[in-house]
Amino acid sequence: MTDTTQGAPHTGSSQDAGDVNAPSFWTKVTFGFGSVAFGVKDNGFSYFLLLFYGTVVGLEPGLVGLAILIALVLDAISDPLVGYWSDNFRSRWGRRHPFMYASALPVSLSFFLLWNPPDWSQGALFAYLLCLSILIRTFITFYETPSYALLPELTTSYEERTSFQIFRTFFAWVGGNSLTVLMFGVLLVPTAQYADGILNREAYATFGIVGSCLMFLSIMVSSIGTHNRIPTLRQPGPPERKTVRRVFAEIFETLRDRNFLMLFWAFVMGSMATGVAASLAFIMLSYFWEFTEFQRFLWTALVMVSAFGALLIAPRLVRRFGKRNTVVGLGVVAFSVAPMPVILRLFDLMPENGDPLLFPLVAIINTVDLAMIIALQGTMYSMIADLVESGELRTGRRSEGLYYSAVTFTRKTTVGLGAFAGGTMLSLIQFPDGAAPGTVNDDVIWWLGALYAPTLLTLWATMLFAVSRFGLDREGHQANLRALAEGNRAQG
Repeated sequence: MTDTTQGAPHTGSSQDAGDVNAPSFWTKVTFGFGSVAFGVKDNGFSYFLLLFYGTVVGLEPGLVGLAILIALVLDAISDPLVGYWSDNFRSRWGRRHPFMYASALPVSLSFFLLWNPPDWSQGALFAYLLCLSILIRTFITFYETPSYALLPELTTSYEERTSFQIFRTFFAWVGGNSLTVLMFGVLLVPTAQYADGILNREAYATFGIVGSCLMFLSIMVSSIGTHNRIPTLRQPGPPERKTVRRVFAEIFETLRDRNFLMLFWAFVMGSMATGVAASLAFIMLSYFWEFTEFQRFLWTALVMVSAFGALLIAPRLVRRFGKRNTVVGLGVVAFSVAPMPVILRLFDLMPENGDPLLFPLVAIINTVDLAMIIALQGTMYSMIADLVESGELRTGRRSEGLYYSAVTFTRKTTVGLGAFAGGTMLSLIQFPDGAAPGTVNDDVIWWLGALYAPTLLTLWATMLFAVSRFGLDREGHQANLRALAEGNRAQG
């Protein structure tokens, strides 16, 4: 059914035919730039949080993992509630922008405090980390979910939604990785005071300052850059008194769509795979491949090349093959190639560690492969936007925030479930603490690769199977737009 209480859509299906009110390239760039905030937060949690609190600050690593896990559990409750709230919020600045503006300062401040902890006891430090982990993940939800939910209304075009989304994915990778490059290339280098730069506490404090400023800039630029689109966006219907039971009933009604469930499962599996790869990235680079510090820095910097490649290829592939086929096709190629160097090493079919051919070979494979993976991710995220009109026909409600709250949550599982799986793998093979590269037993290194590659392959294969069951294509999306336009004409 079609709900006329939520206002007429701003374009119907006109953008597929050339909408005079279509957003500008500047709107596309500023919308995408907003993801830098999430990228900075995500890379900080994925690569440095456990290292900083467990090695530099001195908090028991198990307590660090527990704090992250508790925050993730609370996200499962808070994320859909924030999405539902933003779907039904009323203001002269629309449903989304008040949340976006209001989150800028709290997100930045909590991120700064996270990297500047006091010298407290173990119990007090755990409470400090837990509270800040919950706060920053909640505040980032108050920004990321409403901001992401703008996409279905910025354009109804099947192809343009992919273009918008790939810009957002591009900036998330570039924004987060730029600070990783800063850390390993500038801040965590050895000094006269710190022979091992990883132990430099001041470097993490600087990371917190730079990261918090970049997050604030990202949120404000994106909010201001999309502010002029507010008059074209939906407004919710008249206020209604809703019980808690009805709120949760509407949430479950919206999210039990089969296509959504397939995508949600795919996102969870993909995020877990990303988390495993991220948590073990520098273990693999340092111990499995025994790359030098400079080679690890180059490896990190090459992510920028991969992100730019994804920006170029994703929209072109979607125009030709559609979203589902693009994701499955890219996935089959990328996920077959990605673990291949590790598998070949297990069978002694790769150059030995230290061979001058090894790093260029593995780095080129990873750079090209990662470009396909980033393009795949961006295309998958754009598929969520097409569910909005399908859900509106089914429930009579516009629920962009609710759909994208699920995406925000699954992206956070990168740190929670993925890092937990990576840590479990290290425990199973009894990987030694504090060992120098080149000194770990060969059998332990072999088992590291033997668990790493099949785990990623299993998660990726499950993700692609779920995506292959997604049933909404270009023709189905355009049919939904026509049905909504006809319903509005009939009732208006």
